[in-house]
Amino acid sequence: MQFNRDASGKMTPLPRPSIDTGMGLERMAAVMQGKRSSYETDLFAPLIGHIARLSGKRYGAEREQDVSMQVIADHARATTFLIADGVLPGNEWRGYVLRRIMRRAMRHGRKLGLTEPFLWRGVEWVGEVMGSTYPAIVSERNRIIEVVRQEEEQFAKTLDSGMRRIEEYAQVQGAGRGRPIDGSFLFTLYDTYGFPRDLAEEILVDQGWRVGDETEATWTQEMEAQRERARAKATFGGDEGATETVALYQQIGGSLARPQQFVGYETLTSPATIVAMVARGRRVREAAAGDEVEVILDRTPGYAESGGQMGDTGTLVGRAGQGEILDTFYRGSKLIVHRVKVRQGGLREGEDVAVSIESPRRLGLRQHHTGTHLLHAALRNVLGTHVSQAGSLVAPDHLRFDFSHGGAVKDREVEQIEELVNEQVQANTPVTHREMDLKEALAAGAMALFGEKYGDRVRVVKIGEFSTELCGGTHLDATGQIGFFKVAEEGAVASGVRRIEAVAGTAAVEAVARRERVLREIADILKIGAEEAPQRLRKLLDEQKALERQLAEMETKLARGKADDLVATARQVNGVAVVAGRIDGLDADGLRAVADTLRDRLGSGVVCVGSVLDGKVNLVAAVTKDLVKRFPAGKLIQEVAQAAGGRGGGRPDLAQAGAPDPSKLDGALALVHDWVGRQA
Repeated sequence: MQFNRDASGKMTPLPRPSIDTGMGLERMAAVMQGKRSSYETDLFAPLIGHIARLSGKRYGAEREQDVSMQVIADHARATTFLIADGVLPGNEWRGYVLRRIMRRAMRHGRKLGLTEPFLWRGVEWVGEVMGSTYPAIVSERNRIIEVVRQEEEQFAKTLDSGMRRIEEYAQVQGAGRGRPIDGSFLFTLYDTYGFPRDLAEEILVDQGWRVGDETEATWTQEMEAQRERARAKATFGGDEGATETVALYQQIGGSLARPQQFVGYETLTSPATIVAMVARGRRVREAAAGDEVEVILDRTPGYAESGGQMGDTGTLVGRAGQGEILDTFYRGSKLIVHRVKVRQGGLREGEDVAVSIESPRRLGLRQHHTGTHLLHAALRNVLGTHVSQAGSLVAPDHLRFDFSHGGAVKDREVEQIEELVNEQVQANTPVTHREMDLKEALAAGAMALFGEKYGDRVRVVKIGEFSTELCGGTHLDATGQIGFFKVAEEGAVASGVRRIEAVAGTAAVEAVARRERVLREIADILKIGAEEAPQRLRKLLDEQKALERQLAEMETKLARGKADDLVATARQVNGVAVVAGRIDGLDADGLRAVADTLRDRLGSGVVCVGSVLDGKVNLVAAVTKDLVKRFPAGKLIQEVAQAAGGRGGGRPDLAQAGAPDPSKLDGALALVHDWVGRQA
């Protein structure tokens, strides 16, 4: 390093040039403590000690075990700090990085024999080592542990589902005998179920398979196919002329005599000049009634869709014609474009026009955007400062807000969030905004959104002391203009991501009125007062469940009676008792109960039963333990299901399938005896 660069960009030579050695905290600790490895320092040694005791393995005994302990120690620390900073496991961006780190640690735990959730304990261990220096990992410990435990439990389910797929694969393909693993199967496990490739390979290799060139080739082929699909999806609108269209707008933007001016913060109407028009990817000089064109003005009060806020609509009136602004958005390098439908006369490039933005719609957008900021602050207040925005939509009649949070949001918490927002609404808190340097804004506590790109100058929207965010959207002058705020829905949209849908202003009043109408209608149907409706509905549902249980018990008894009839139809095929038959009206659970009963009654034999319910076919195969090696139920069900136009699988002793065509069921069941004969 030779220079110091100040805020203005000026570079001055350092008094003493130096070399960046890459010696971070761990390496420095190893040097100062006289250790050969970072893992032997007091940063990692206590964590590794805990892992060794938990697993019953001795650190230093085997290299492979040592690596697993080191991975778990390092990843437990990274996991703890990332979650403390507000990152949650997910499928995108930093959430995906965290999930990969956690799952890698869990996989190495399995290598040490840790089959039960264990990584959450690492949060406590990291707190013991580093909590005095980083108090946040102690104060947030319970929340971090909850997030880790949920992810561990979810991954355990992933492992279970993956193991079932591996069992089915082994059943269908037969013994490994040194054959190469199908890379496309590994990719499906990884891509669809999140099952780690190396873990799947390890399991199959133990069963006699091998990882060969063919494995890598088919894996790579599937990976490339997925990338191609992603690239095709990411193409600009799927338009072959997308590149040319982008270049056209960049050229238009570059040819402007002065930068386009947005005046929509101050006014909804403005005179303007049409500087360019584009239709079907080409620049046009004029547009007639009925044409739809994209119009670029030298100045406009129209807000272009960005930051989650929808674009403005309105009207554009010239000397000889007028058009309806259907939408407003960005093209090229932040060029504001209006999509206009010419309603009367015509519009020409270079002519002066009057632009007017639809006022009621803009008010709705302002209400919901200011409401979004209040909601974000209320969420952080009630649920914790780990909450961060994961996506949003600001529409004129509703808002949608996605946020990071590891667990479910309780009903009482939703009520508290709503109450906090409405307290701010009733306080009529002023909403202020001003431009400042990015560093100054962040130093003042303004909240920036992860993944957003900001310039050196930013707009800061402040709502009293309740909320301060970087935002370029349109807002109210005071919170009282919202009128009323109501949460409509709350739920999960992905692992670690929740969503709130809410309404403000007139939309909120209308939403409450609709709910009251529904409640009154329910009360009228039940012939009770509205306050009694919840209790009465719960009673009716309890009675319904009791009746459903009685019905299920009766159906099971009836099915078992039919099972007795089927036992009498058992045929000997090469010394093996085989029952194949049909009992309509049973779902998959009922059919499994019948198959279990038949298998028990036979003592030794093969069973395959089918049923038609609601126009769909259910099939179940069951085999007694003494015959599973000769007649695996999974293989039997695959052959029968295929004949019925369906598919299925399962364990060697019990398997099930579904099929769409009831007319093929009898023919499929007729194959059972032949199949047993071929295997015997």
